[in-house]
Amino acid sequence: MSKLEDIERAVAALSPEEMARFRDWFEAFDARLWDEQIARDARAGKLDTLAEKALEDHKAGRSTPL
Repeated sequence: MSKLEDIERAVAALSPEEMARFRDWFEAFDARLWDEQIARDARAGKLDTLAEKALEDHKAGRSTPL
C-alpha cells in the first residue's frame, strides 16, 4: 500500500470534528507551500515578464482600480 493510500484511508476515517481540523490545517499548509513557491519564482526572476507586462498595461490605461 502506498503512502497516499494510507493517507486516504486515514482521512476517510476521521470524525467530522477531526475532518474540520484537518481541513483547516491542510488549507494553511497548502497556502504556505504556494507562498513559498511564489517567493522562489520571484527570486529566480520567473515573474519579471509578467510584472513588466502588468506595468505596461497599467501605464497604457488598461487596468482598473481595485
